[in-house]
Amino acid sequence: MSFDLDRYTLERVAHVSDALAVFCPPDGSQLREAMRYSLLAGGKRLRPLLCIAAAEAVGSNIEGVLPAACALEMIHTFSLIHDDMPAMDDDDLRRGLPTCHVKYGEALAILAGDALHALAFAVAPTHAPLFAQACGQMCQGQAEDLEAEGKSITLGQLQRVHAHKTGALLRASVLAGAYGAPAHQQSSLSHYGECIGMAFQIVDDILDVTGDDATLGKPAGSDLKHDKATYPKLVGLDESKRLARAAEQEALEALEIFGQSAEPLREIARYIVERNT
Repeated sequence: MSFDLDRYTLERVAHVSDALAVFCPPDGSQLREAMRYSLLAGGKRLRPLLCIAAAEAVGSNIEGVLPAACALEMIHTFSLIHDDMPAMDDDDLRRGLPTCHVKYGEALAILAGDALHALAFAVAPTHAPLFAQACGQMCQGQAEDLEAEGKSITLGQLQRVHAHKTGALLRASVLAGAYGAPAHQQSSLSHYGECIGMAFQIVDDILDVTGDDATLGKPAGSDLKHDKATYPKLVGLDESKRLARAAEQEALEALEIFGQSAEPLREIARYIVERNT
């Protein structure tokens, strides 16, 4: 019987969504309203899902990692709020809704992102060092991405940018789920996280070229508008697709030490490359 990723995702994302609403309850303030607007807007919940799947791969359960899973989604949402702002990517659509700064204004959007970032560390203090490192790398990657706009860079440089910008938090998501596991399992999962981080960004770059606003839930063609350094721009669509598949295969190989318990992680790697959103 084949693994049903849709069912697996639906069940675990429901747990995460319920927990997010509890960890970030309404308090009557406009700031909290803006935080919840972006945090509870839906999305793939990929980072919490990876955290939970990694925990299950090493024999843990969802209850033990739910705070870390929610903290990861808070960090991711904070990054999206800030990335969408006029000083960064200047996008007006996210998850099919007006971006936070469009709905609430730039000042409140900045504060909503800041507050979600802080709340994440309160929700999952055990993982603070891991998350702090990933956040720093993510910010560094965003700065490198902005610096590369309109410039010619090498494939190696592009890979380093996205290892920071996208890969660091995906890797941290897997490692948070594997907290306390034997070192050899953590090492394999770390490599898996790095590989899916690369695959995810390559596919994101491809979809910015081939997708549309309605399907993506965000503006298509944003990379071209900002003359960003992307895989299709650097190596073309066909080679970009080959690189994504190669990263997927390397991720699957990293899981060879695991049995059936890692099947969700395997299917997530395949989904990352085959997705259209």
